[in-house]
Amino acid sequence: MRAVLLLVPALLLPAGLGAAPPTLDQSLSLMSVRNPQISPDGRFVAYERQETDWKENAYPTQIFVADVGSGRSVQLTRGKKASSSPQWSPDGRWIAFLTERDPLAAPDADDKPDPRQIWLISPAGGEAWPLTVHGGKIDSFAWSKDGRSIAFTAPAPEAKSRKDRKEKYGDYEVVESDFDQNQLWAVDLFPADREGRAAAATPLTSDPRLNVTSFAWSPDSAAIAFAATANPLVAFGSESDLYLVRRAPPGEARPIVTLPGPDDAPAFSPDGRELAFETALGAPYHYYANGHIATVRLDDVEKQPARTVSQVMDRTASFDEDPHLVGWGPDGIWFWGFQRTDSHLFRIPPAGAITRISAPDRLAIGGPSLSKDFQTAAFIMAGDRHLPEVAVSSMARFQPRTLTDMTAQAAGWTLGTVEMVRWKSGDGAEIEGVLHKPADFQTGRSHPLLVVIHGGPTGISRPLLNPGNRYYPIEVFLAKGALVLEPNYRGSAGYGGAFRALNVRNLGVGDMADVMSGVDALVAQGIADPGRLGVMGWSQGGYISAFLATHTDRFKAISVGAGISDWTTYYVNTDITPFTRQYLKATPWDDPEIYARTSPITTIRQAKTPTLIQHGEADRRVPIPNGYELYRGLRDRNVPARMIVYSGFGHGITKPKSNRAVLQHNLDWFSHYLWGEPIPPDSPLRGRGEDAEDKR
Repeated sequence: MRAVLLLVPALLLPAGLGAAPPTLDQSLSLMSVRNPQISPDGRFVAYERQETDWKENAYPTQIFVADVGSGRSVQLTRGKKASSSPQWSPDGRWIAFLTERDPLAAPDADDKPDPRQIWLISPAGGEAWPLTVHGGKIDSFAWSKDGRSIAFTAPAPEAKSRKDRKEKYGDYEVVESDFDQNQLWAVDLFPADREGRAAAATPLTSDPRLNVTSFAWSPDSAAIAFAATANPLVAFGSESDLYLVRRAPPGEARPIVTLPGPDDAPAFSPDGRELAFETALGAPYHYYANGHIATVRLDDVEKQPARTVSQVMDRTASFDEDPHLVGWGPDGIWFWGFQRTDSHLFRIPPAGAITRISAPDRLAIGGPSLSKDFQTAAFIMAGDRHLPEVAVSSMARFQPRTLTDMTAQAAGWTLGTVEMVRWKSGDGAEIEGVLHKPADFQTGRSHPLLVVIHGGPTGISRPLLNPGNRYYPIEVFLAKGALVLEPNYRGSAGYGGAFRALNVRNLGVGDMADVMSGVDALVAQGIADPGRLGVMGWSQGGYISAFLATHTDRFKAISVGAGISDWTTYYVNTDITPFTRQYLKATPWDDPEIYARTSPITTIRQAKTPTLIQHGEADRRVPIPNGYELYRGLRDRNVPARMIVYSGFGHGITKPKSNRAVLQHNLDWFSHYLWGEPIPPDSPLRGRGEDAEDKR
């Protein structure tokens, strides 16, 4: 079946912002903003700004505060230690945040960091001071509604028995048995003699069978609803239930919602009588199914927990995507979610249909935070003409106004253009993708085509300005005259539950059809050169790239980043084993055929394409045996292949110098095979004792 390309009106970037594309270092040095938190009165927004510290080889964050009226931002925290997760006190007098700085040392002291603790600072500036001296690393926290306490999740300090074991036997791990459970703690604020001094916390839970993952205070600050799993291991994260614990008198936490699958992210109604939460509504295959927001009445579940779907009220049945709960205000429940490649803010009124609040249709917002009266929101807003910025808007009339200017960093660069394209896959499914074009693109001319595949599979590629990609140098490829296609293959987020289920028991097979039909559509338009094709991706995108490497010889070069090569190898090594059981609906012992049919290694004898493999040494999500298996199979077949292992990293490469390496290795690989450029003499791609100038 011949694919047909359907063009969506282009979202044009200003071509000619400067004289050159960004270098790799310039791309990696881009500052970014995230996690906006609006003050209770809506007059200020605290947010994180991430920078690149080449000397320390890190991406530290510091906290800034923007004045909504004037748009002026001031830096609130400083020093070598990162500060993150700002939260306003209910009266707006303080901002609490997390940091690893030593409470006894200067902010820029170069010492071993303490476990992450909660600190306080005035939004007007001045010295920050530590609130907690907990012996374990604090994961998350929240102010009580009366502002008198902060609750947080953290493990208990290391037990004497664990210390004694290390002393006697050294360090070891018992698989799926050795872990620290996050419990719920509370620390009181502001006794007359405490300001400026840290305080010990009181445990609110101490159940070794529970690992607290999220929580919310009741409006009267007398109780906390929380979600908990049996342990902190990722593979068991989908078994979370909801509990309620009261502060006075302290008592045992009671289960209140115990549906099969995950129940998480609780939020109280304004009167404290109901609870909203995110849930799979008991769906057995919830990894790719739509999530929901449901509610229960606390009077109904405190004595007898809700164990069946009939005992809860589904509030988002009509929303065909994953809703992300923001809060419950006087006029309803608020959430945000995707609609294709756009994302919006929605409200569920007490009665009536779900209402989309944000506008216009083409909008990309994330991480919304609402003022105490739910009349003003702060959020991150991205677009095709600007980098992600902190923005605010009234909820009565949605008109976003940016408070930051991160986009100014790109003012001296020549960047490509971006537009959305659509095509039909082999089975008739409509697939959408992001097409990047060179700034000097000319119709009637054939270009090299590089395909960059997102992970997930429930990730999504969006038509946004993003010159700071840390794995693939898209803007450099564009400057060399290439097109870059990012396909939203079946399974991607934003297109509804039915679309996300299209690759169930069809991994790789349907994904490959989606990618290749998109390539064919661009070739048929005469803008893509069928003789100069390349493909790359990380995680699930790496898996699809590996699948293409062993199923087609149409590409000149391939790069597999942290990709799966054998689903059985993946299943027995990964930290997220339910993923495979849900997508393939079997274990490898129950149905070895489906594992073989969807594994790139099964067809390794067909591989011909030069393939670069990149992997983090300590990857638990896609463990490194997957990379070695693919590499050895390719080398045994005499296929040009290189494998680079990035020391000390897990599934993501998270330090700038190593991101520089990942980018450079991909640039050298594709420049060699698509543009015929020699691999630099000092490049690890040359190998040792052999000629790396492989030509096909």
